[in-house]
Amino acid sequence: MATEPATETTLQGPAAWEVQAEREHVHGLGPWKLGLRRLRRNKVALFFGALFVILVLSCVAAPVWADRVAKTTPEANHLSDTIKVDGKSKNVVGLDGVPIGPQWLKAHGKFFMGADSNGRDIMVRLLYGGRNSLMIGIVAAIITTILSIVLGLVAGYFRGPIDAVIRALLDIMWSFPVIILGVALGVALALGGLVIGPIHIAGDSLIIPIFIIGLVYVPYLARPVRGQVLSLREKEFVEAARAQGAGPIRIMFTEVMPNLASTVIVFFTLLIANAILLESALSFLGAGVQPPNPSWGTMIDEGVNRVATAPHLAVVPGIMLVLTVLSLNVFGDGVRDALDPRAKVRLER
Repeated sequence: MATEPATETTLQGPAAWEVQAEREHVHGLGPWKLGLRRLRRNKVALFFGALFVILVLSCVAAPVWADRVAKTTPEANHLSDTIKVDGKSKNVVGLDGVPIGPQWLKAHGKFFMGADSNGRDIMVRLLYGGRNSLMIGIVAAIITTILSIVLGLVAGYFRGPIDAVIRALLDIMWSFPVIILGVALGVALALGGLVIGPIHIAGDSLIIPIFIIGLVYVPYLARPVRGQVLSLREKEFVEAARAQGAGPIRIMFTEVMPNLASTVIVFFTLLIANAILLESALSFLGAGVQPPNPSWGTMIDEGVNRVATAPHLAVVPGIMLVLTVLSLNVFGDGVRDALDPRAKVRLER
């Protein structure tokens, strides 16, 4: 993850900004209200933000679909079952091993997106897999954000030996490509699990990919936060707080942290998208979510071998993954433009 300095603006000079303020009637508005006004005018960002909310709500409603419509579970096999389509019996998995394709509304909601090679309902697994992928992405992004803020604040504010040690650790992690580091940690922890003192986490637990993804993205946010803290600690309001007798902890959390909010919010939306994408990549490679737990990555992995005979096995979760990541990225760009239209923030992998 990297930040680039402001390089683009549509209006230059104080006179231009005054004209724009007069035109938009923004005198007296705070930065957050002004940012919200800009975001409301960005219809594309709002559309993709709403799309992401719809995708999340759909995945949250997975048990409702499974119980009321499909009447099955994500792990239930229907290899020898038949369903009635237009009054005719049809095998869920044919004698040649090819599963049934999408039935849409022909079978009253059953196998809406078809079945996989084991006769499991794709739609049910898609929604439950989305719950896992979204949960891993959001929780991992929260972990990354918390660790990055703490490390960036401490390193940037105290500088000296503390900064040198933290910067060296971040540089070591930064030197590894995210996917390589994630696969290495994922394979190691999937085999032996994670042991922290008396706590033992099994290798097939969802906590493992959450921990891995939350850890490997720390340098991509901690470094920009550290750089911003280095600049903020020299500002007049920080000097005034020191003169009033405020301690380092109070200054960091009451003076410096509020000025990091816009940067952290922008990066957080982009981190969720990248965490979901990394989870899918790790699961596809066998280093993320472990079967039989569904996720979009494991479903794509299972469907690759059947692309010629049953393309829906890989295409359907692939489309869901693309829509989710695209909606988050476009909405994140909209938030960035709303909070600081002159800044360019980019995640690099």
